[in-house]
Amino acid sequence: MTQPPFEILEHTADVGIKAYGNSLQELFVNAARGLISLASGFPEASSTQRFSLSACGEDYEELLVNWLSEILYYIDAEGWIFSDFKIHRLESEFLEGEALGERHAEAAHRLRTSVKAVTYHQISVRQTPNGWEAVVYFDI
Repeated sequence: MTQPPFEILEHTADVGIKAYGNSLQELFVNAARGLISLASGFPEASSTQRFSLSACGEDYEELLVNWLSEILYYIDAEGWIFSDFKIHRLESEFLEGEALGERHAEAAHRLRTSVKAVTYHQISVRQTPNGWEAVVYFDI
């Protein structure tokens, strides 16, 4: 049986995801996909527009929070709907990647859940015998 890239975790006043990946790059991409699934439910979005994203952190947990917070900023403040992500460089304290998607008109795409922030509550990034696993919760 193939493991899903992420699963939704319910929590009082929050919602979280558990993301999986064979590599750290795949883990961070799947965590971003999990966030997008919560916020927008993967609406039809073009992948013709791309732009660079980067994040810094003192460890993988902080790096994941900052990566997802950067994506959330572009959803909330800039009106982006994302179709996918790519990681070009991932080190212990720095991540460089790109987002694929498009800006949306407010009337054309309704967000599924209002994700307010990425939290440090029960945050974890760890290597397992089957690859990598991360847990992250969001304020909704």
